[in-house]
Amino acid sequence: MKTEVEERSQVCVVKVAGDVDLYSSPELRKAITRAVPKAGALAAVDLSGVTYMDSSGVATLVEGLRESDKKGIGFALIAPSQPVLKVLSLSRLDKIFDIRPDVDGAAGA
Repeated sequence: MKTEVEERSQVCVVKVAGDVDLYSSPELRKAITRAVPKAGALAAVDLSGVTYMDSSGVATLVEGLRESDKKGIGFALIAPSQPVLKVLSLSRLDKIFDIRPDVDGAAGA
């Protein structure tokens, strides 16, 4: 798994690529917890490049949502890949998360 953080005006985006599983989710957790304090209005996680995600990855996203709520900012998932959407749908979290089609749409938040 690879993560990259991009800071924009009022938005901090964590871009993720590869497999998010028990072994790699701690790295994603670190990236998200570092991004949330930097985000002015929205912390976003771009999941378009994720090829696989297990329950530990989902738990990491839930933690990011909770951290953002504590700070009083938005938290969005950007362009989740089909494997990610499947896991979110099965867990019914697709109704909980703010899911957006692209990063540019998130920049207006």
